[in-house]
Amino acid sequence: MNALCQMTGLSRAGFYRWRVPRPVTPIEMELRDQMQKIALEWPAYGYRRITHELQQRGFEVNHKRVLRMMRADNLLCVRWRAFVVTTDSRHNLPVYPNLAREMKATAINQLWVADITYIRLRTEFVYLAVVLDAFSRRVIGWALGRTLDAELAVAALRMALIQRQPSPGLVHHSDRGVQYASDNYTEMLKQHHATISMSRKGNPYDNAACESFMKTLKQEEVYRNEYRDFQDARSSIAEFLERVYNQKRLHSALGYVPPAEFENGATQ
Repeated sequence: MNALCQMTGLSRAGFYRWRVPRPVTPIEMELRDQMQKIALEWPAYGYRRITHELQQRGFEVNHKRVLRMMRADNLLCVRWRAFVVTTDSRHNLPVYPNLAREMKATAINQLWVADITYIRLRTEFVYLAVVLDAFSRRVIGWALGRTLDAELAVAALRMALIQRQPSPGLVHHSDRGVQYASDNYTEMLKQHHATISMSRKGNPYDNAACESFMKTLKQEEVYRNEYRDFQDARSSIAEFLERVYNQKRLHSALGYVPPAEFENGATQ
């Protein structure tokens, strides 16, 4: 027996557990059922997020056990494609110093971050501009368009300003793209007494919160759908941003609660 276990790499205890399987309890069946439902609802969730979701549903389980069960059920999430940055900083417009690098937001409307990404449809590319509150990672403004002109970014910013009505002193951070350096965009920020901050040239890590959000958007929404047309893409992305990401998706940087819930807890 010892020689056989050494050849297969199994312990004696592991061999006997295999020979005489432990009976599955009703609680374990319910746990596995809920785990599978979460994995189907959130295909890109890893074992840590699923652990927190299970704990919120009343199960006493740690991440090691969840990882073991997900591996056994082939439920470990698969990360898909690499993220592509779309930024044109070849312009002669004014750029601004990076103020966000040393800043840590402690409340809403202290620091906003903005970015643009592309989305491929069946017959064309479209572009999504977003504005996030860095404190809660909540999407507070967004716009989908067929071109990369400045109006796309302006539309997302306009939505954010209307929704949040920030007080003077807000810091707005973005890359050095021509959309964010444009007169229309910077003037709108100045009219609302916001301070403008921009990333260092060629350094996407200066806007890490937005980069992370874009990866989530691609992996959990865009890459899992084939949009029929522009309107289909807009409807589906709106649902993801406003009802899924903001209201339901657990965010590791927020203690595994959704952005809207995090904001509610911080303002109470």
